[in-house]
Amino acid sequence: MEDDGPGVPESERERIFAPFYRSPGLRIPGDTGLGLGLALVRQVARYHGGDVVYIARQPTGSRFEVRLPVGPSTTLSTA
Repeated sequence: MEDDGPGVPESERERIFAPFYRSPGLRIPGDTGLGLGLALVRQVARYHGGDVVYIARQPTGSRFEVRLPVGPSTTLSTA
């Protein structure tokens, strides 16, 4: 996922993955989020042997990458 916003200050780049953490300088008026989204994504990714990382875009913006290990293909059942 990418955006063209102001980005995340370097001092906040790990803290944004903490549950319920909301950076005061990064809030958008009317935002009612709880600060759980990135924490949950990271937890799920790590459960599956991967991770999620923040990558600063130049000159502004943010990019989040979910990195998961590649393994044998798995057949999913819909039944």
